[in-house]
Amino acid sequence: MAWRLLRGLLIAAPELVVGKAELLGQKRKFATVCAVLRCSSNRKVWNSDFGFFRHHCCITTDSHFWGKAYCASFSGSGENGSNYSTLGGEASSQEAKSERDDPAAALAPVVVPNVFPVVPLLLVGRRPVFPKTTLTIMHIINPSLIHLLRRKVKLGQPYAGVFLKKDENNEKEVIESLSEIYNVGTFVQIREMQDFGDRLGMVLEGHRRIKIVRAVEDDSTKADKEEQDSILDQPDVAKSETDDSKNDKKPILLIETENLPELKYEYTEELKAMTQEILKTVRDIAAINPLIRETIMQNLPTTQRVVDNPVFLSDLGCMLTSAKAEEMQNVLEEMNIKSRLMMVLGLLKKEHEISKLQAKIGKMVEDKVKQQHKKHLLYEQLKAIKKELGVEKEDKDAVVEKFQERLKELNVPAHVKEVIDEELQKLSFLDPHSSEFNVSRNYLDWLTKMPWGRQTEENFDLSRAKTVLDNDHYGMDDVKERIFEFIAVSKMKGSVQGKIICLHGPPGVGKTSIARSIATALNREYFRFSVGGMTDVAEIKGHRRTYVGSMPGKIIQCLKKVMSENPLILIDEIDKIGHASYHGDPTSALLELLDPQQNCNFLDHYLDVAVDLSKVLFICTANVINTIPEPLRDRMEMIEVSGYVAEEKLNIAKKYLIPQTMAECGIKDGIISIENNSLELLIKQYCRESGVRNLRKQIEKILRKGAYKLTSGQAERLVITTENLHEYVGKPIFIHDRLYDYTPPGVVMGMAWTGMGGSTFFIETSTRKSQESADKEGSMVITGHLGDVMKESVLIAHTFAKQFVGKHFPDNRFLESAQLHIHVPQVNFLFYL
Repeated sequence: MAWRLLRGLLIAAPELVVGKAELLGQKRKFATVCAVLRCSSNRKVWNSDFGFFRHHCCITTDSHFWGKAYCASFSGSGENGSNYSTLGGEASSQEAKSERDDPAAALAPVVVPNVFPVVPLLLVGRRPVFPKTTLTIMHIINPSLIHLLRRKVKLGQPYAGVFLKKDENNEKEVIESLSEIYNVGTFVQIREMQDFGDRLGMVLEGHRRIKIVRAVEDDSTKADKEEQDSILDQPDVAKSETDDSKNDKKPILLIETENLPELKYEYTEELKAMTQEILKTVRDIAAINPLIRETIMQNLPTTQRVVDNPVFLSDLGCMLTSAKAEEMQNVLEEMNIKSRLMMVLGLLKKEHEISKLQAKIGKMVEDKVKQQHKKHLLYEQLKAIKKELGVEKEDKDAVVEKFQERLKELNVPAHVKEVIDEELQKLSFLDPHSSEFNVSRNYLDWLTKMPWGRQTEENFDLSRAKTVLDNDHYGMDDVKERIFEFIAVSKMKGSVQGKIICLHGPPGVGKTSIARSIATALNREYFRFSVGGMTDVAEIKGHRRTYVGSMPGKIIQCLKKVMSENPLILIDEIDKIGHASYHGDPTSALLELLDPQQNCNFLDHYLDVAVDLSKVLFICTANVINTIPEPLRDRMEMIEVSGYVAEEKLNIAKKYLIPQTMAECGIKDGIISIENNSLELLIKQYCRESGVRNLRKQIEKILRKGAYKLTSGQAERLVITTENLHEYVGKPIFIHDRLYDYTPPGVVMGMAWTGMGGSTFFIETSTRKSQESADKEGSMVITGHLGDVMKESVLIAHTFAKQFVGKHFPDNRFLESAQLHIHVPQVNFLFYL
């Protein structure tokens, strides 16, 4: 009778019985059921309906209690002496034992309970799990959590709570404080479990929203002691709450939760419009992304239309997006269906734009790949057709044939020809796609592009050379005379030999520009490179071929570019070459290059064959020769290029600078004219340096401003005079020297050398009143920030004056007791030794 009453009550109102039992404690509820069932003498009824009671009543967390309490109460022989199964009348006791041992065997398809407060805590880091929308795969490696999940599955309680971690970078599977996670999550059912020993693999299905109430202590360590006590006297394990201090120290594995039921809503026209817009956006996304389409098909319900279920539609729509974890958690926590739909619609619109952009980029990349593939396919077909017709040979054969054609036009030395033949033979056995093939091909390309046996015809006509040099440069007689001597010796000897010349002088005197004129006068190819600041020997002698991206030095590059064995090579700024470093000493590398006895067999590191540089004319330039090492200076013929005086600058400006600058500015002759007096004033007050570089800048400045006045209509023709010169170049930089017609007593004039040329200065002498007795020996004070040499000169002059006066004018005792003050004004413009 008790059996029938209990079963009828469970069928009629199971939530009352189960809910009341959960409030009293899970073990007490089960003990009450067991006590009632003991009163029944018909064990067959129990066995046939045991699954029913197990589903509605047995939700204990004690694995030992469920198995042993059941076996003790209900196992045994029936009336006919047969063994009854723990899972039903048809299963044997051995099958029941295997089910308890294997967690996966307990995952039978059962109805998920509506109330299940105490669940294991599972954590996710990137995106939350939504109810009734997806199957999520998780992997667990924490030993404590693995043990808890195995026990729960064995008990037939394959449920858990999945909550999102606040920190996405947190990789922990268990936490010590509930503040590390969001308090709203999803109640999930473990659909499948695979035990790999040290880790678990699970498939989870979300069911409903839940909220954390508190953390619950796991009582698995007390199970062995409690299983021997009376069932009715068991403590309430599910309500054993730990205090906050313990939660901070121990990992939280179990939590007590409460359901978050959906708020009631009215299906208004506004709600219907929002659902329709969400469906439309989802269709648009699915049309672009096929993966989204598959996800939708897996989660669509079969018993209800999606448009009639806004709750499911909101969860499904949010799950389809790739939004941030915080945004998806906000959707999960929102209980107002209207607000939730609005949030999901915004995320879907954003996802739609991202999907369109991804599709656009993917199409662009796909089209590009298809085009390249099509081009490659057509190219390979064309090669095959040409090969069949005999029009084109293999790549390797074409490369070898190209090198052999180059060699026919060159007079290659024997030692170089031998190296080329060896490399060609080596190249014929290499795979065209190998890296060694490219190295050998590049090496042969350099060897076959060198000007072996090629020379330009030298000019032995002195008059032509003189005309070329005079047309380009004014003065510089020493340099021109040396070039004429070089031409004369070459003409007398009948052969051309190289020389090493160094032109040194102040900046702007034309050292670099005259080198190009010399190359034109001699009919030689011209190549220039600067060694200022160079610290790497490889820039001169090349890299070893073993290095990736290696190449020859500047000299070999020059010969390849000019295609001549007798060019004129200008090595600029040789006095500013870098010092020795871990890359080597470039100065020492120049010794072999600039030595006439060694450069006939110059060895570049890359080519690794001797190259004859004896026919090359090397011209080096320097501002000062003190910084050039003595061994290198000894190998060069030094020619000084002095600065220009005012008359020379005037001629250079009239004959060269003004015509060239007018042509560059597009000004025709006669439109702008500069008077000679203006040029003299410009040179005297603005351009006192040794060279003419600054003079050229000032002339360009005048012509630019003149061009502006002409184009703006301010004038039709301009004449630059001494009166309007300052309008174009500004105030004078150098003032007039102070001169005396007759120097007053105590003042004498001197001359000094400066960086701007020569200059005059005055030495002023005066007496000062003595504060002491008149018979004391005289003194002398020197001012003007003089150098040591100038101070010594003043002392020598004072001593000589005293001796001269004492010898010729014995009665004159002025210098013996005079207090003298000697001052040199404007001494900052002077150059002191």
